[in-house]
Amino acid sequence: MNILLLGSGGREHALAWKIQKSSLLNNLYIAPGNAGTASLGTNVEINVTDFTAMKQFSLNHDIDMIVVGPEVPLVEGIYDYFHKDEDLCHIAVIGPSKKGAQLEGSKDFAKRFMTSYDIPTARFKTVTLENLTDGNVFLDSLQAPYVLKADGLAAGKGVLILNNLDEAKQSLLEMLNGKFGMASRSVVIEEFLSGIECSVFVLTDGKSYKILPVAKDYKRIGEGDTGLNTGGMGAVSPVSFADDLFMEKVRIRIVEPTIEGLQKEKIEYKGFIFVGLINVGDEPKVIEYNVRMGDPETEVVLPLIKSDLLELLIAVATETLDEKILEIDDRCAVTVMMVSGGYPGAYEKGKPIEGLNDIEDRLVFHAGTKSVGEKIVTSGGRVLSVTSYGKTMDEALGISYKNITKIDFENSYFRKDIGFDLNKM
Repeated sequence: MNILLLGSGGREHALAWKIQKSSLLNNLYIAPGNAGTASLGTNVEINVTDFTAMKQFSLNHDIDMIVVGPEVPLVEGIYDYFHKDEDLCHIAVIGPSKKGAQLEGSKDFAKRFMTSYDIPTARFKTVTLENLTDGNVFLDSLQAPYVLKADGLAAGKGVLILNNLDEAKQSLLEMLNGKFGMASRSVVIEEFLSGIECSVFVLTDGKSYKILPVAKDYKRIGEGDTGLNTGGMGAVSPVSFADDLFMEKVRIRIVEPTIEGLQKEKIEYKGFIFVGLINVGDEPKVIEYNVRMGDPETEVVLPLIKSDLLELLIAVATETLDEKILEIDDRCAVTVMMVSGGYPGAYEKGKPIEGLNDIEDRLVFHAGTKSVGEKIVTSGGRVLSVTSYGKTMDEALGISYKNITKIDFENSYFRKDIGFDLNKM
């Protein structure tokens, strides 16, 4: 098969690495890719939302399948674009329809979906300027802290957690007046849930499904989960508290109703579902849905899948996923992210990366890199994801941290406490 993979981060490098292992693969193209994906296939200078360019490229290169990494092309309707074009409809797209992508593209849509199918989640109210008074009344009914979420996509910046009621009401007004652009013209106010989070990934053909390894990521820039939120500073899999009993609750109360709800709503959905969960007193509740794999969780989930990923994706496209067996490695996997100094604030790009050839017993996934001549340089805030296996989480972490000391670029930074909270359980 000829595959076009969309995206340019660590998630896409991990997907390319896994797809490239398949005997079913002929050619792998990555648009736009990074310095790491260039060693696994052919990088193509196409923007992930330039559907017209993708059409021409797909026809010219006999593309059989498009694997969508990031959420934006899904929310903008890439599945529908290919599905409804008679020249393109033979090309499988791994990702949901535009309506299905609203599970991530609209917090209100996702919360109403959960409510309709009795999927456990926090109490909420959706507010616009027209019912601002109702929103303030709902805030009055909650206990601090107060959670405000922009309804639409806001590049990971549209969530505020505030401890002061008056500040929450003022922030609500600012959001509705465009603090996060059109994404926050509608705001979801949520009850705050206290517990420990994890990420459950589901692969579905719209009828049947497979639950992939569970992961936990670490968003804050500082150790002890302090400081600003980032795109993710590391991840571990499996997750100690997500035992068989907990995951059976997740399957029965969340995964099954989600798949059944998609069918009842007649939503076309062939791809990944990311279920962001919180464990509240050993009871799972949904924080959010994403309609693609997470990053950096992908960098620990895919290494633990022993099955041929491309074979599974073909089964998704042909609605035969129930016929496949998902084989999972029994080891632990961890990834630690190396980032540019200053991230998630202002940072410099173009810093040469040294030591990549000195790494052993690991996987290094590129997130924000590019090739300049013979050198690989930084091109983003999150630069590299160093993944390792181990019999235990601590053993895997030790290997990743050992290898990180061999990699160098100016002002690099990484968290030294990934998995810290799981060791306390």
